[in-house]
Amino acid sequence: MKILNLIPLQTGIGIVDFATSTPFLRSFIGKALARLAYYNVLKVNDYSFPVEVQRDKVAMIIAIIYSVERGLAHGLINPTVRHKLAEIFFGKIMLKPEEQRRQFKAQFGTDPPGFITISPTARCNLKCHGCYAASDAAQKTFLPYSVFDRILREKVDLWGSHFTVISGGEPFLYRDEGRTLLDIIAEHPEQYFLIYTNGTMINREVAKRLGELGNATPAISVEGMEKETDSRRGKGTFKRILAAYDNLRQAGVPFGVSVTALRHNAELLFSDEFFDFFFERQGALYEWVFQYMPIGRGFDLHMMVTPEQRLDMYTRTWDLIRNRHLFIADFWNCGTVSDGCIAAGGGKGGGYYYIDWNGSIAPCVFNPFHTHNIKEVFASGGDLNTLITLPLFREIRKWQTGYFHDRPNDRKGNLIAPCPYRDHHRRMREIIDVVHACPIDENGGLALKDPEYREGMIRYGMEFKRLTAPIWENRYIRPEREKSSSAPDERLPSNLPGD
Repeated sequence: MKILNLIPLQTGIGIVDFATSTPFLRSFIGKALARLAYYNVLKVNDYSFPVEVQRDKVAMIIAIIYSVERGLAHGLINPTVRHKLAEIFFGKIMLKPEEQRRQFKAQFGTDPPGFITISPTARCNLKCHGCYAASDAAQKTFLPYSVFDRILREKVDLWGSHFTVISGGEPFLYRDEGRTLLDIIAEHPEQYFLIYTNGTMINREVAKRLGELGNATPAISVEGMEKETDSRRGKGTFKRILAAYDNLRQAGVPFGVSVTALRHNAELLFSDEFFDFFFERQGALYEWVFQYMPIGRGFDLHMMVTPEQRLDMYTRTWDLIRNRHLFIADFWNCGTVSDGCIAAGGGKGGGYYYIDWNGSIAPCVFNPFHTHNIKEVFASGGDLNTLITLPLFREIRKWQTGYFHDRPNDRKGNLIAPCPYRDHHRRMREIIDVVHACPIDENGGLALKDPEYREGMIRYGMEFKRLTAPIWENRYIRPEREKSSSAPDERLPSNLPGD
């Protein structure tokens, strides 16, 4: 945000850190940040995106502010975490040097990636049906610590990236060269880590350590309530998750919920019962929604939410964001917040890459194909910037820019259907064939060889785009066509934090 760059760095961090510790000032700074977001995102609008796309971003930012305020007010965020949030998000992410971004773009023609998702181990103590990573206890593969550490160092040095996502397998089972995940987090205090975990390894000692470090938040996976979670994850898992929540609350570590929406549980996952339990009673501050993608163990197109269910989820998600100010991010239905697909390091403001336990570099966790391995890239003298130049990722970024970024506002592609693999499967298959990409595991290979899978994915994408085209046209595109005849609404959203 341009206006924030007028504030001296340490002064700004100190103001945010102090203000968030005081209820009155916390309310004041929440309103101030909401107004700054409104001004920068909607009024300044650096990339001149459609106004309704920008309104979605403001609504999400306000939901995030509410979540942080709720966490502070209820003692769910300890002072160490509070300071780290101020230092990293305010001091490093929001105020990332503009000159570094300009230099990177001048060299590579795109913004530097914002983060990397790393799955450092395939090992998991659970064996969930349909797991995207096909993880289980028999898996013994770990990303070498030296490679893991170098990735984290280079993303800061080369990209100015201070946010890292950790997935799995079960991340808390990682161990290499005597280092665990907690050691990795401790050795990189300048970064904030979002950890997707099944939660069963978070005992009091682990929670206490996370609270002392202050720069990580676990997103714990559930499938619904106890019945649904235990059915997919194993008997007793839900009770172990509740114990992990209690440990994290006691340690003042903010945590969230991660859900996989399937055809049989989608309605429950978006019910008032679900949100009241996890957000109000358990103290979750955010939720990440993964719509089941048929890519992992025992992949099955019939487990996917139907196009109609997905549309219902879209409506419900945005209702909860706007009216209950809950921080909910659906990787497909919140495409307007990210300006569409951010795989392959693409997107304005920076996308991301996925690196698994073998070192395979994929465009996305849910687009499991690769042409290169990070261990080989490093061994041959390359670095993380080499990823920018790889043909697989260039082709995907070319599709992204042609679909949305390089189009005029009144003809931009539908961001309610943003995913090349799920919503534009035919085009993604063409890219895979052109660059000779290989699946990162045997399940991806089976999917590539199955003609019914290919046709089923293509039909799914076409049907969902048909259902959402009127919403995209009427809500997001029509105002751009009518902009010349009517001034945009300049009112701030109601019910700002603290109101």
